[in-house]
Amino acid sequence: MKEFIKEFKEFISKGNVMDMAVGVIIGGAFSAIVTSLVEDVIMPIVAIPTGGLNFKDIKWGPIMAGNLISAVINFLIIAFVLFSVIKAFNKAKAVVANDAEVEEVITTKTCPYCKSEIDIEATRCPHCTSEVE
Repeated sequence: MKEFIKEFKEFISKGNVMDMAVGVIIGGAFSAIVTSLVEDVIMPIVAIPTGGLNFKDIKWGPIMAGNLISAVINFLIIAFVLFSVIKAFNKAKAVVANDAEVEEVITTKTCPYCKSEIDIEATRCPHCTSEVE
């Protein structure tokens, strides 16, 4: 049992678990913002062409179709924002990776006689005084 608790503590203390927890909390807060945006801004605008129809009142038998429409719009907005954020993150990551892959300029060569490292433009080795090509 002690081993199980130890493994659980290690699992909980890993950075990935903490990052995931923060993401879930921020996602919940973001979801509330998007829900408000859809219900308080987008749906009233969408209702204008329909003569002020309140989508929450739309029912199809016992199914609250208006709530479903709002949920679908919420999902699409959240998915679009996440897609945009991930795309921007991947683009920034690629730019950083390209900067890291900048070719290294060769400034030295090895003396063929004493195997010392010398300047690339040297014609004579400063260590063994041999002429190098």
